[in-house]
Amino acid sequence: MAGKIHIGTSGWSYKHWRLRFYPIELTPTDYLGYYRQFFSTTEINTSFYHLPRPQTVAHWVETAKKGFHFCPKISRYITHIKKLNDPEESLPKFFDVFDPFHKKLGPVLIQLPPSLSFDEEKAKHFFTVLKQYKGYHYALEARHKSWFEDVPLALLRKHKIAFVIAEAGKRWPTASAVTHKHIYIRFHGEEGFDSSYSDKTLKAYAKKILHWQETGHNIWAFFNNDGNANAINNALRLMELTSA
Repeated sequence: MAGKIHIGTSGWSYKHWRLRFYPIELTPTDYLGYYRQFFSTTEINTSFYHLPRPQTVAHWVETAKKGFHFCPKISRYITHIKKLNDPEESLPKFFDVFDPFHKKLGPVLIQLPPSLSFDEEKAKHFFTVLKQYKGYHYALEARHKSWFEDVPLALLRKHKIAFVIAEAGKRWPTASAVTHKHIYIRFHGEEGFDSSYSDKTLKAYAKKILHWQETGHNIWAFFNNDGNANAINNALRLMELTSA
């Protein structure tokens, strides 16, 4: 059975997208409703920096309506400050916010800092605690090359966590491992967050995505190169190439 393709951007509320994407008459509170006319998914980047109020998430869900999926980024307190330690203490606050809406979520993004190397016991414990939260899928974006070895990838497969394929030029190491039915791709810009992707690169990814879809995978692809609204343009082009 063929999988599903979900393509969007890493967040939607960017002031510099005004005129480039959002009509001038719209206010920021109108942006999600407008974005929803073009896309059926988005990452929630703000949850990385500070947790939104549950009523705010409820408003987003109501605005986006049926068929739309949010992929929240887990708090940097968990990944960058606690560095995956003490998940029993750090995880509840995040899931308290999103639990009422988990049916509206795609994979929860766990973005690790470049300095965080793979520690098998720490990772095992963190993933085990994650299992306590039912009804979620997860995607892990590692930026230290130690996570790309056989042992960590096998651990991700065991715990059914998607390995994030991060396309960011030479800014940090990356790999194209597939560890779960869900495949998660993040496009950070070929030369930086202000840079656009070439049509050649997008066509190459479209070919991969269509192959993964045929083999039963669900693909989540997000563009984080928000500068000059490149994320919007690249996402729309990838949708065109994959008919997503």
